Amino acid sequence: MFKKLKRRRMKKTDYYQRLNLLKSGKFRLVIRKSLNNMLAQIVRYHPKGDQIITSAMTKELKKYGWLGGNNTCSAYLTGLLIGYKAKKIGINELVPDIGLNRSTKGCKIYALIKGCLDAGINININEKIIPSEDRILGKHIENYAKIIKEKGEYEKRFSKYKERGLDAEHISEHVVDIANKIKTFFENK
Repeated sequence: MFKKLKRRRMKKTDYYQRLNLLKSGKFRLVIRKSLNNMLAQIVRYHPKGDQIITSAMTKELKKYGWLGGNNTCSAYLTGLLIGYKAKKIGINELVPDIGLNRSTKGCKIYALIKGCLDAGINININEKIIPSEDRILGKHIENYAKIIKEKGEYEKRFSKYKERGLDAEHISEHVVDIANKIKTFFENK
């Protein structure tokens, strides 16, 4: 009892939100983010403690050849990855659990959810809050890279991309390539 109150005081758990999610009786898509990574887990409620069915992290994208950083594109690809993992084990419907993250239109959380939707998972969500297709593909990064290149600051701003062997002006092609690799991997299994 006191632990529950402590987690509420420390602003780690919103128990009203959690209760509403549990009342649905569906598997939850738990999304947590940090500065360098996004974590997506499919969780089932159990009275003795939640059970994690499967998970995916942006770090896993390296296995498929991802060279970009932790951005909207990688969030989308992580959602695609967790979506295909869920379909593989027979889960077709999820309810999103964003925890204490802020719900902002077009943020990385909704890019991850869009990836799940594209993998064929049913998630009841308003389409207006999902980022645009251009943002998911990284067109905003490409446009910024072109502007910076004209100013001569490209090497300074995109040095990490260059180190990994990715040209920021062609990131949308890279996103499509990685999405196809993920799809092919799960279709061949």
